[in-house]
Amino acid sequence: MLNKHSCINWDGIAVTPVTQLTRGSSATVTVRQSEMWSWIAALLAGILSAHLAQRLWFPYFWKDALFLTRVIRYGARLEIYKRTSRVVTVVDRFVQQAQRIPDKAFLIYEGVTYTYGELEERSNRVARVFKDAVKKGDTVALLMSNEPDFLSVWFGLCKLGCAVAFLNTNIRSRSLLHCFRCCGAELLVVGADLLETLEDILPSLQQDGITVWCMRRDSPRPGVHSLLDQMQKASREPVPAERRSVRCLRTPTLYIFTSGTTGLPKAAVITHLQALKAAGGFWVYGATGSDVIYTPLPLYHSAASLVGIGGTIELGATCVLKKKFSASQFWHDCRKHNVTIFQYIGELCRYLCNQPMNEKDHRVHMGVGNGLRQDVWREFLRRFGDIRMCEIYGSTEGNLCFMNHIGKIGAVGRSNFFYKLIFKYDLVKYDLVREEPVRDHSGFCQHVQKGETGLLLSKICSQSPFFGYAGSKQLTEKKILRDVFVKGDAYFNTGDLMAEDEDDFICFRDRVGDTFRWKGENVATTEVTEILGLVDFIQEANVYGVQVPGNEGRAGMAAVIVRPECRFDGKKLFSHVLRELPSYARPLFIRLQESLEMTSTFKQQKFSLVESGFDPCSISEPLFFLDYTEKSYIPLTSSIYDSIVSGQKKV
Repeated sequence: MLNKHSCINWDGIAVTPVTQLTRGSSATVTVRQSEMWSWIAALLAGILSAHLAQRLWFPYFWKDALFLTRVIRYGARLEIYKRTSRVVTVVDRFVQQAQRIPDKAFLIYEGVTYTYGELEERSNRVARVFKDAVKKGDTVALLMSNEPDFLSVWFGLCKLGCAVAFLNTNIRSRSLLHCFRCCGAELLVVGADLLETLEDILPSLQQDGITVWCMRRDSPRPGVHSLLDQMQKASREPVPAERRSVRCLRTPTLYIFTSGTTGLPKAAVITHLQALKAAGGFWVYGATGSDVIYTPLPLYHSAASLVGIGGTIELGATCVLKKKFSASQFWHDCRKHNVTIFQYIGELCRYLCNQPMNEKDHRVHMGVGNGLRQDVWREFLRRFGDIRMCEIYGSTEGNLCFMNHIGKIGAVGRSNFFYKLIFKYDLVKYDLVREEPVRDHSGFCQHVQKGETGLLLSKICSQSPFFGYAGSKQLTEKKILRDVFVKGDAYFNTGDLMAEDEDDFICFRDRVGDTFRWKGENVATTEVTEILGLVDFIQEANVYGVQVPGNEGRAGMAAVIVRPECRFDGKKLFSHVLRELPSYARPLFIRLQESLEMTSTFKQQKFSLVESGFDPCSISEPLFFLDYTEKSYIPLTSSIYDSIVSGQKKV
């Protein structure tokens, strides 16, 4: 009889006792569990170490990765359009959205809501009116203020395959005629409220064979056709899609005019490629179809039309369109319409900060635009809450765009290794005296070091083409630098002085024409403007350089608006600039103004200020001079002016 500890060998087969087998298996399992936990601990330690290393050395890795993923996804769509020669334009996308969500609010204007379906039908009526008057490829000029029919006419003409020239509503007479001639428009649609602006040039337009249509129900004068009554009679059925079909992304769709601060406006050529890139801006920043976008900017400007309206269409969102920006109505409008995203440009945010109220009872979570200075940025967030301000850098005609997706205060964009593989740009040394890039003995431009200020250039290539200006090869060529780093290369000259810091953030320093030299040093007007803005009695400042006879370079001067409840204090301002600015950057002259001259897109005008100089006999507004003896800014009299000009008083 066998007991439980016996071992028997049957036919050479060894049989292990049950107890020993159980104990061996348990030991093996224990060892394996121990090894598994060791591996898990090592894996967790590795993940934690990698996370800490990423936070320490690559703090923006995941935000950069998400942003680049979106950029690449959107870019892949455009690449498919190019390769298949089947382009889905912004207007095609609008038609798709009108079919998908016809009853959704597309536009809210002065309290009235217009759905995607309604704007689609109204644009069809416009297309029906003009289908025999224009042919595919023609250019039609549009002179209208912000209103729903701006979009109806724009989309209707695009459905006929026309390119549309957006005319700045502030230009008049000679400049307006120039705009027609350089873009080659043969037909003009003008808003009812702007017809009088054509009074002086209407005979010239008619002599040039340009047909004029007005957004009215009856003809206001001979030779001007009424459009609203014709639209009412026209069918709302769409014209054949073939009429608007596009096979090449480089086909022009719009002409948008630059502000022309130092000359006549230039017609920047906007192709379908540029329009589609701009329309993806909100989506890349993470906006969705549920957002409500507030656009108080003029539609003839690329920020409102391409980024604002185009971006709204891309998302299938809703746009609240304002006829004209109003600082006092801004937050009321945002609350009333549940606005979540607003567009800004230039000094718009400063105007809001100048309002007396602090407003945080709103749903706004994002602002998208450009030109937001650091001091205004901080004040805006303090006054109005944690709003993500998304700066976009890029000119209307340019071939480069930066986006500050991180939200770092003061940066206009962010770059990294992968971004530079896609977008070829460089910062080069710039000579402010000669007003040209610095070239070495071989004739090539020189890179600046990290943190140094340089002229921003963007390489012109198949991925980033530059389409230039309509009607002027000379103006187009002026914006191109050739033989920059190698013989035969070509770069778009942005005219902007920028710097890139150690963390790859791009910061705007100044426009080439705005930065000036004094006492052998470079003075950046934006930096001086920010310093002056810290003085409690200064509401706004515009800094520029003026010629002083007998001196090289240009002396600093600032046009200043004093806050309504304050008065100008020369001693306080003297102490402030003495403490905050180096001697060469301190404004020698102050000019008090009731309002600063602005472009229609809220950018400060400097040209006329520079031209007028600092002569108290020709300037009626109060002028002040930086006097180190008096330790104050003192009134600039004719005798002081004469002593400066004659060289008796050193500056």
